[in-house]
Amino acid sequence: MTAIRPAFKLTHAGALAVLQAAADVADAMGVAQCIAVVDEGCNLLAFLRMDGARVLSIDSATRKAMTAAATGQASERLPQDKAGALAAATDGRMTNLKGGLPLLFEGQVVGGVGVGSGTGEQDLVIAQAAVAAFDALTWREP
Repeated sequence: MTAIRPAFKLTHAGALAVLQAAADVADAMGVAQCIAVVDEGCNLLAFLRMDGARVLSIDSATRKAMTAAATGQASERLPQDKAGALAAATDGRMTNLKGGLPLLFEGQVVGGVGVGSGTGEQDLVIAQAAVAAFDALTWREP
């Protein structure tokens, strides 16, 4: 039996790079957004509320990132029939709204990014750009 396991950790520099990539795409789209980046334990590492982004989207963006990090999948993939129960059981920390994606490195969840304040599709496009930037930063030769 093994008592410990190796784990990769998202750094603050990595979180800031993910955040900046998302902000750049949001700017290019002309959509003010709230952008949250969490680590694998759903702890907030970086956050931005762009000028004009909705105040209530602070919570939804953070919860999207937490859901993606906790489940290792897109926040929108949380089963519709279980979304209410999971939200209640986690004090609202889990959501099935579009715009939350996990950050994966070598198959391990190292964090999540959540975007909110646009339409669900806009949030998702911006989150996808953030994940693509993360993947480019962490790509290694096989």
